[in-house]
Amino acid sequence: MSTRRLVVGISGASGFIYGVRLLQLLRELDIETHLTVSRSALLTMTHETDYKLADVSALASVTYRCDDMAAAISSGSFRSMGMIVAPCSMKTLAEIASGMSSTLISRAADVTLKERRPLVLLARETPYTLAHLRNMTAVTEMGAIVAPPVPAFYARPASLDQMIDHTLGRVLDLFGLEAGTVKRWRETDTPANAPAPQPA
Repeated sequence: MSTRRLVVGISGASGFIYGVRLLQLLRELDIETHLTVSRSALLTMTHETDYKLADVSALASVTYRCDDMAAAISSGSFRSMGMIVAPCSMKTLAEIASGMSSTLISRAADVTLKERRPLVLLARETPYTLAHLRNMTAVTEMGAIVAPPVPAFYARPASLDQMIDHTLGRVLDLFGLEAGTVKRWRETDTPANAPAPQPA
């Protein structure tokens, strides 16, 4: 059984397109994806995109209902490279931080943590309350990586699509996956063209 597969959760925070584009990139990388979408995310989908759930499900290898607590990804015996929640709402973050599993997303995240696999949360909210910050601290202490989708302006993105792709490329870096969407800082610099050091 191949373990070149990732669990993907899409929760109800703004930024539904992050989850969609993530699935597209993983398909291009031939990574098996196991998807679950929260009910709130479906509302966000209708407000922010022209996608239907069937369109998004078609991008994944396997899709599970958000209330299917008997799904394969709810068990630690399900082998995977880890899990990405894109975007991750503050409600989902709070459930993961507290160990509560009222949805398949939070249950799959709990399983990912207990099996010591990478869990990356694209926490999407601003500004943060103290509760949000404490929950981020809690999940970080538990082994998760909080990766808010913050644009990298040094890459000089020419479009929203480029911003999204750069962010997701950096997320996939955390799993050792090269999506080809990251403009890496000074990676093409050589001694001949590197900027001269500035005086202190």
